[in-house]
Amino acid sequence: MPPRAGSSDAPRSFVEEARRAQIVQCTIEIIASLGYAQASLASIAERAGISKGVISYHFAGKDELIAQVYTSVMTKVAGKVLATVEAQPRAAGKLRAYIEGSIAFIADHGQEAVALLEIWNGLRTHTGQQVLDARTYEPGLEFLQAIFRQGQADGEFRRFTPRAMAVAVRSVIDGVLIQRATYGAAVDLAEASREAVALFEAATRATPDDTVRSKGPARRKRR
Repeated sequence: MPPRAGSSDAPRSFVEEARRAQIVQCTIEIIASLGYAQASLASIAERAGISKGVISYHFAGKDELIAQVYTSVMTKVAGKVLATVEAQPRAAGKLRAYIEGSIAFIADHGQEAVALLEIWNGLRTHTGQQVLDARTYEPGLEFLQAIFRQGQADGEFRRFTPRAMAVAVRSVIDGVLIQRATYGAAVDLAEASREAVALFEAATRATPDDTVRSKGPARRKRR
């Protein structure tokens, strides 16, 4: 019996990769439209125009499929947002690019963004514990904290706790996604992006005292 396409030791052909991508995309569409709880293998198979057996050939079960959906969407987010952020030389530009890019992803990839939200809230262990919790945010929070530390070191940003500000940024972006998932096109994402950028530019902007401190202690003039 040939190894299953989803097994880690089996090389996949172009056709197999295309089929897996199709199943992942159909899963995203089902989760975004029906919700995580209603995303059964049967509904996914029907959307893809295949049998449940085809899904089982490529994925060990729903848990593996959902894990692949989560990885696929997060990889796409990173590809769309992080490269633009890292291209900015200054911290203020990085922060703006992060906020604008994150909200633009919601606008341009609405199904993926909503599916991510549904998976976050719905994915549970067999004992009912949430699989994705606040700890899942740690890499993203550390990325933002690095931006804030750079800005403080360069005198662009005022003194504040980088982690607290990072949590605030993520909370605002997630709030925009929740609003969009609930109210759809009634939420003006361009406006939300502008206001979020303005909010955190004002919240992080250095004062004259911060600028002086970033340059080190002032030297006493010789008499």
